[in-house]
Formats: sequence, structure tokens, C-alpha cells
Amino acid sequence: MSQTVAAIRGVRARSVVVPLKRPVKTAFGVIDSGPLVLIDVETDQGVTGRTYIFAYSKLTLNPLCYLIEEIGHELIGRPVAPFDLMQAMDAKFRLLSAQGLVGMAVSGLDMAYWDVLGQLAGRPLVELLGGSAKPIKAYDSYGAVDPVADERALRRSLDQGFKGIKIKGGDGDAANDERVVKGVRALLGPDVALMIDFNQSLDPAEATRRIARLAPYDLHWIEEPVPQESLSGHAKVRETSPTPIQAGENWWFPRGFAEAIAAGASDFIMPDVMKVGGVTGWMQVAGQADAASIPMSSHLFAEVSAHLLAVTPTAHWLEFLDFAGAILTRPAEIIDGAVTARGPGLGIEWNEPAVAKYLVS
Repeated sequence: MSQTVAAIRGVRARSVVVPLKRPVKTAFGVIDSGPLVLIDVETDQGVTGRTYIFAYSKLTLNPLCYLIEEIGHELIGRPVAPFDLMQAMDAKFRLLSAQGLVGMAVSGLDMAYWDVLGQLAGRPLVELLGGSAKPIKAYDSYGAVDPVADERALRRSLDQGFKGIKIKGGDGDAANDERVVKGVRALLGPDVALMIDFNQSLDPAEATRRIARLAPYDLHWIEEPVPQESLSGHAKVRETSPTPIQAGENWWFPRGFAEAIAAGASDFIMPDVMKVGGVTGWMQVAGQADAASIPMSSHLFAEVSAHLLAVTPTAHWLEFLDFAGAILTRPAEIIDGAVTARGPGLGIEWNEPAVAKYLVS
């Protein structure tokens, strides 16, 4: 018996700026709120696919909303077939290059397509991808911290069952990084993974010096020590690093990961579903990671990442940094330090009163 494929009837994008329970201090400033774009893909079968993307800056909210809705106008009447639609987007933006805001828009739309398919099937996305929902171990993701001033928050993370904590470095000198890492390691003890993220703030020579200085504190990984586009810089740092190098949140689409893996740029990879090409792009990169035996983690978007890591052969860690909880009916939940995928589809439902409260006109 044939079944009619859902067709796109409309695309809506809304911008909100939500409060963060815990501001994130990086080497380049403080993120004290969450500028998000909410995407709704309406279909002719009465199902609406939902997802959100993180705009990083309030300045990009309006351009992203405009871009998503303009792309959406051209999608009306098209079947909700994510692979086909991604191929169409690849052709559409080939000369422009599907990175930056275009890449974010395309990836966000892809996530919403998959949410439509899951809702139509009445099943969580992970099941459509051939897996099953299961707890995915998560680490609690912090900005720059002070081991004394932030002790209560760090202990709360341990009480929630987190077996990993990530902090940010590079906002001061090497001595400050060592002071912080030493203090946090003493607080966590030897059995909790501790990661540090430099947010691309160092050059290869300085990164090599700092990594050597921090080696005694048993760091689980060093994240983005040098600018993300410098694959040779990452590879150079990795050659002598006693600690594994993590990168990937700022690499675009499967081609970007293929180039990075070929360059030997990192020991681990962590795609951002908003930059890797949504669900469709993630699954391709998961195959690359499997073939290269590279552990693969997620960046942000815990609600979606819990589905994807459950079908990633080399699944490593889920990053937990809650940007969207304030506008979701069912925020992502930590149970014993893990996140489990929920459905149907992505399991994302808007808390419309909260959306109205934080809406940016």
C-alpha cells in the first residue's frame, strides 16, 4: 500500500533571547543570554517539525530568520525528504558556499524535516535511524571558572551524577590556567573527567607550552587550542601533546570533517548539529568517525544530540549546556549524569507563553 509523503506547506522562524542559568565566560567575552531562532516547518498532513538553532549573537537573529523564511518560500510543495532537500541546498548554495548563516539555516531546516518524519511515524528520531533511546553520558559544560568561587556549582554538577566537567581557559596567562585546573582537579578528584576548552585563543607554540604545563592534572582533552580553520596548526599541536586534542564544533558539513580527519587535526571530534548539516550531515560524519576509529562527541543541542549519539558507533560524550530549557515544554533532563532521547521526532515542543515572553520583535 502506498503512502503519501508529507509536503511542506510553510516555514516560520522566530527569534528569542532567553536567560541562562549560568553565564558562559570564554577567552573572548561572556555569553550571558541565549539568542535562539525557533524553526517550524508546517506540512500538509497537519504535522509541524520543530527545532532551534543558536545564533551566538543578537546581531544575527534577524538575518537568520529572514534567510530561513526566504529559503522556506522556495520549499513549499516539496516532499519532506531530508536527503533530497539537502542535495538541493548543496546545489543552491554551491557557488556561495554553505557556511556561516547559510549553513546554520540549512542545518536547522534539516533537523526540522527529521522531526516531521518522526512525528508522522509516532516514534522518536533515534528509532527512525535504526537505534533505540538509551542514556548517553554527559559532561557539564562551564565557562571559565574559579575553583573557590564556583565550588558550590561544581559540586552540584557532581551531585547530578556528571562524570565529566569542561571548563574554559585562555582568558588569562598560563599560570592562571594552571591555578584553575589544579584547583578544579583537586575538587573533582581523580575519577571525574576534566576537559579544558581554549576556544581557538592560542597559537601553536603557546598551545604546546600550556598543554605541557597542564599535563600533570590528567586532562581528558584539550579543545580547540588554535584557530579552527588551521588544520595544520591543530595537527602540529597534536604531534607533541600528551593530552588528546578535541575539535570539530566549528567545522562545516561532512566535507569539512573529511579534510580535518585527513589532516590528522584531532584525536577526537565533536560535530555541532547546527553546522554539520543537521541530522543528515551528522550521520555521514558518524560513518567517517567509525571508519577512522575516532571517538565522537556532540556540541550543544542536547535534545537532538541524544538521538544522534545513540546511533553513532564511536559515541563518546554529550555536551550539556542548556540554552533552550527556558522555552521548551520538556527541557532536556539529566538523570545520573546522562541524557536520554525523547520523542516523537526530536521531542521538542515550544512553551508558547515562555516564547512570547522572550520573543524579539
